Amino acid sequence: METLAENRAFGGVQGVYRHHARSTSCDMTFGLFLPPQAARGPVPLLWFLSGLTCTHENAMTKAGAQAHAARHGLAVVFPDTSPRGEGVADDDAFDLGQGAGFYVNATQAPWDAHFRMWDYIADELPRVLFNNFALDEGAQAITGHSMGGHGALTLAMGLPGRFASVSAFAPITNPTASDWGRKQFAAYLGGDESAWTGHDATHLMRESGFDGEVLVDQGADDQFLNLLMPESLAQAMAARRQPGTFRMQAGYDHSYFFVSSFMGSHVRFHARALRA
Repeated sequence: METLAENRAFGGVQGVYRHHARSTSCDMTFGLFLPPQAARGPVPLLWFLSGLTCTHENAMTKAGAQAHAARHGLAVVFPDTSPRGEGVADDDAFDLGQGAGFYVNATQAPWDAHFRMWDYIADELPRVLFNNFALDEGAQAITGHSMGGHGALTLAMGLPGRFASVSAFAPITNPTASDWGRKQFAAYLGGDESAWTGHDATHLMRESGFDGEVLVDQGADDQFLNLLMPESLAQAMAARRQPGTFRMQAGYDHSYFFVSSFMGSHVRFHARALRA
């Protein structure tokens, strides 16, 4: 693992690191904020999964998570959203290929050679983190924005017992019914739609739900509401009587101004769950 940068922040350290990933067959970069409490021993870990077009850097520099995480003694990891580099498949569209991994394991050429983001987030990056940093493997929570909100919800429900809590900012909630999902799933997973439902938060909520508490914030003025389909997940949560909160925030759009406005609330939510 290579250290690209380490900067003092809120009494802790904001680092950026690079390593070769077997799951994606390329070098991957991630950001990790360690709060000051990590100097005394392992701390809980909050995952932040980013959205379309993002790298590890967008949320790390724009979401405002570090000050809140330092206050509550949480580490925050900011993974990249896809494999990258020479020889990695890509597409001219912003919502397919590099920057648009959708947190799935691709089974279709040319994507299957590198686009195994589920395995990277679920298995390989955790091993790198817990083997190299002062982190408590038994105390994890997850959140994300847009495509990353989709990833956070599907990973939380797809890996029962892994995460104490899950939250999302403007998640893609029903990708099997949205152009932000159907296009990508067809490319990455093929035409058999039965292979898609395990990566659809609305379907997973209907089938199994989450074994903890859920928090979702959605901007009511989000320019992508018709693609995100928040009503689908809200209805599934209500039908299942899932413990949690779904909030429509008046006047907010899809940007990191929205994310940073409610980041403190999400970090507090996860800190409470991780202390339970």
